[in-house]
Amino acid sequence: MKTDPVEVFRARVARHAALADPARLRIVDLLTLGDLSPTELQAELGMPSNLLSHHLRTLEDAGLATRHRSEADKRRSYIRLAAGALDGLAPGAEHGARRVLFVCTRNSARSQLAVALWNQVSGIPSTSAGTHPADRIAPGAIAVARRHGVALADLPPRRLDEVVHADDFVVTVCDNAHEQIPNLAGIHWSVPDPLRLNTGDAFEGAFTDIARRVGGLAPRLHAA
Repeated sequence: MKTDPVEVFRARVARHAALADPARLRIVDLLTLGDLSPTELQAELGMPSNLLSHHLRTLEDAGLATRHRSEADKRRSYIRLAAGALDGLAPGAEHGARRVLFVCTRNSARSQLAVALWNQVSGIPSTSAGTHPADRIAPGAIAVARRHGVALADLPPRRLDEVVHADDFVVTVCDNAHEQIPNLAGIHWSVPDPLRLNTGDAFEGAFTDIARRVGGLAPRLHAA
């Protein structure tokens, strides 16, 4: 089915109109790095909740942002940048990093896949850890990595406090980990846990999500 050129043009206009507001542009800049809850955005921006709600609705209506419910605290939702939202638009400033640390709860799937994908596109060192590490890497993670020709690190799941350095650029890829360590500086990717369903499709979805986010973050970081 062909897209109506008029509708494409209107969608472009809506995106530019949404980004013309300074507050909404700041929200999108933050979302290019990771997912944030409305409460976290409110604290970052220092604006009333009703005004933030207005800006978020505008961004969602323009196809720039989406939201979904937290897998940990069902009362919480996360706002994420919509796939392809910034195609043709330049993102914000770069960030320096000595090492990228990917964190999830069990360090058995998402964080392990993130390291493997990161190592394919960036020379900045990376590693992973978990808040409550499992005994071994999930078979589903090994299988999906093998299907895509990606080499997982030859490291068992490890505890966060045994791995983290003060100057790490931390990326939580798990809602539980993010909400358990709210004071850990870094960014958050709200990637659904493939082990909840433990199917090939679930691991494919996590792999695809993480690959897209890694591809978006890598150009934003430079070696510190």
